[in-house]
Amino acid sequence: MLTAEQIVAAHKANVETLFGLTNKAFEGVEKLVELNLQVAKAAMGEAAETTRAALSVKDAQELFALQAGLLQPAAEKAAAYSRHLYDIAAATNAEVSKVAEETAAEAQKKFIAVVDTAAKNAPAGTENAVALVRSAVAAANNAYESVHKAAKQAADVAEANFQAVTSQAVKATQATTSKAKRAA
Repeated sequence: MLTAEQIVAAHKANVETLFGLTNKAFEGVEKLVELNLQVAKAAMGEAAETTRAALSVKDAQELFALQAGLLQPAAEKAAAYSRHLYDIAAATNAEVSKVAEETAAEAQKKFIAVVDTAAKNAPAGTENAVALVRSAVAAANNAYESVHKAAKQAADVAEANFQAVTSQAVKATQATTSKAKRAA
């Protein structure tokens, strides 16, 4: 049976975990805001440069060449931004997952300790019920491990797909830019 001290300690640990997760979430938001400010500042500077360059062109062919020259860097910057965004989200998710795994492992240890204590203090003739509870705990642990492995594999596949799509988009833009420059 749980004592008042154990309940208070469990609540205190839960509050500490909540504040830790909240801090990690705020760190992720701070990184996102910083990234967006950097992108906005760079975009303003580039817009000024592009406007100056567009105002100095002498004919339509020069304007077309200017536009073609801007296409590839814009695609590369968009890909880099997406990558930074993904990295921030992945790092924040990894931190949250780590805390969740640690919390789950600690809860699992405590639950197993409670089951073991209950098994030691169980009246004679309840060995089958205790074995059934232990078996259920083991099955739940195995199911959790399987789900965790599947989720990690899915995240790895998603990251690989993200890398491939980003790479293909940049390559396609490079090819389009090369064709446009040759046509000019």
